Amino acid sequence: MNYTPEGCIFDTFSNQKYISSPEGLSEAMEKGIILEAKAVLCTNSHDLIIDLPCAKGIIFREEGALGISEGTTRDIALISRVNKYVCFKVKSLKLDESGELSAVLSRKSAQEECMREYISKLVSGDIIDARITHFEKFGSFVDIGCGIPSLLPIDAMSVSRISHPSDRFKVGQMIKVIVKANENNKIFLTHKELLGTWKENANYFKAGETVPGIVRSIEEYGIFVELSPNLAGLAEPKDNVCIGQSVSVYIKAILPDKMKVKLIIVDVCGDKTEPKEINYFIQSDHISQWKYSTENSPKNIISVF
Repeated sequence: MNYTPEGCIFDTFSNQKYISSPEGLSEAMEKGIILEAKAVLCTNSHDLIIDLPCAKGIIFREEGALGISEGTTRDIALISRVNKYVCFKVKSLKLDESGELSAVLSRKSAQEECMREYISKLVSGDIIDARITHFEKFGSFVDIGCGIPSLLPIDAMSVSRISHPSDRFKVGQMIKVIVKANENNKIFLTHKELLGTWKENANYFKAGETVPGIVRSIEEYGIFVELSPNLAGLAEPKDNVCIGQSVSVYIKAILPDKMKVKLIIVDVCGDKTEPKEINYFIQSDHISQWKYSTENSPKNIISVF
């Protein structure tokens, strides 16, 4: 079973086959298969109405998510699913008085299986898929499987500091994350280790080049400009520059031993820029250790999983 973030399996041949006919729904119910379809309504009693091609689907409030019955999950977790794909298991099928097929579904049952068979088995250093669901100033909430949420803190998103998670990601975006810890099925995440070491990022640039960058911090002694999510350089002070602006910068020097890039801002090119496509330097599904620092640097920036 593939316990992916919600929205990943809706268009698959297998999912479409099961949700498109009464026979398919019946087989999925018998085999306990997790399916996906779009929630089109949340009723005033917070039941979710699910758009199925062959039946009227409903997820009753208590079956909408883990923790709803216990009060540990707020009902916003249900309301916010409208017009989005949700996972579920088929619990029962019956014909109503008008002869229409009615399907009672459970998202909670899908999440319980995901928690038991996948989340509980994650260990520190595992690299998994996640989908950005919403932002808070302190971080991004992500779906790590079947709608089960976890928090990616803002300081774990990249080495280059950002003011808000929207500087790095978009809602709905699929990303990779690393399991920092699994404490009683509460998953702690990090992301920056996937974005390359100082040397790996610096290798993309050469002294004498003029390249694009994003202003991330303005200090009395200079302006920090992000060249890539895990590499920023210090530019000389310049008037009329704001955090978040896109700029062009001249690279004066790249100093690996000091892990510094010296820059001069050539021009201000625009206001807040959209997050760029992420370049992941690690393609495996597990990492044990990551060292950001260069070999001769006095700094020792390292993550151990």
